[in-house]
Amino acid sequence: MKQFVFAILFGSLAALTAPVLQAQEIVPPDEAEKAEPILPPEDGGSVVETGDTLDRLFDKLRKDPRKSSANATARMIWREWSFSGSRSVDLLMSWAARAMGAKDYSKAQDLLDHVIVLAPDYAEGWNRRATLYYTIDDFGKSLADIETTLALEPRHFGALSGLAAIMQRIGKEEEALEAWYKVLEIYPANQQAQQAVITLEEELSGRGT
Repeated sequence: MKQFVFAILFGSLAALTAPVLQAQEIVPPDEAEKAEPILPPEDGGSVVETGDTLDRLFDKLRKDPRKSSANATARMIWREWSFSGSRSVDLLMSWAARAMGAKDYSKAQDLLDHVIVLAPDYAEGWNRRATLYYTIDDFGKSLADIETTLALEPRHFGALSGLAAIMQRIGKEEEALEAWYKVLEIYPANQQAQQAVITLEEELSGRGT
């Protein structure tokens, strides 16, 4: 579960799925530490600035029941999220990805702290640090950063999935189920969320909840 959540929260640099995660729809990168930085154009512009591209992608994701095409749309959303609008911030995010891949969590945290100082309205910076905190089992700080991520981007299915998984790990199944429902509202073809909902509903029903 921990490896799964790391990938969910961290999936924003590449467009390939690691073998261990073939059954799920929130598609993370593999070998993130080897990835080259994804930079916006020289003028700092990005399709994210208008919001039109993301709105269209989320609309497509919400309406698409097919796993393969929905996965492709999700990868495009992750790519949009990877652009901060600042080349400096994007470089810091790339370096943090490599540090996390190398398990140098202290360095990664320092880099992500700088990202958040420089770009406090950049949701993916908060989401990436939430991933780091989850990885080192600091669930309190991870949840705080997830809360900020969702305040900035309520449609962030990666952060919602991370929230659901943390709730399951700390024994709050009802809250986990609610978070998975929210994932499915945004990303109906996500089979991981579908299976989690079935499992949690059965568990809670068996307890008479």
